[in-house]
Amino acid sequence: MKQFPIVINTPGRGYYLITDEIEQAIAHEIKGTNAGLVHVFLQHSSAGLTINENADPTVREDFKSFEEKLVPRNFPFRHCYEGDDDMPAHIKSSLFGCQLTVPVTNGRLALGTWQGIYLCEHRDSPHRRKLLITVY
Repeated sequence: MKQFPIVINTPGRGYYLITDEIEQAIAHEIKGTNAGLVHVFLQHSSAGLTINENADPTVREDFKSFEEKLVPRNFPFRHCYEGDDDMPAHIKSSLFGCQLTVPVTNGRLALGTWQGIYLCEHRDSPHRRKLLITVY
């Protein structure tokens, strides 16, 4: 078992494909692995991770539209010290989750043809997001 920290800089709110960055970080470690697991953990409480369609960019737009209806900014949240995007970001992070596990088969992440790993940035401003990747 080995761990690899990576940092993803986001320009602000949005859904960012990070599959390539994860694969680059672990390529040497999973090469030649017939069967294994990769666990990705996001060390933040206002962003999330998900696996979804990676080819059509309108999927990202739909995610963004739906999340705004699901968790509206104008709800009277009490936790608002860091701005009106902060508490909605915490709720969205809980809904999406901050970790995921992907199988490794024949030295590659065993994602489906149209699947990609997304970092879901729920804050408006740019952030430096730390991820810890563990290979089993």
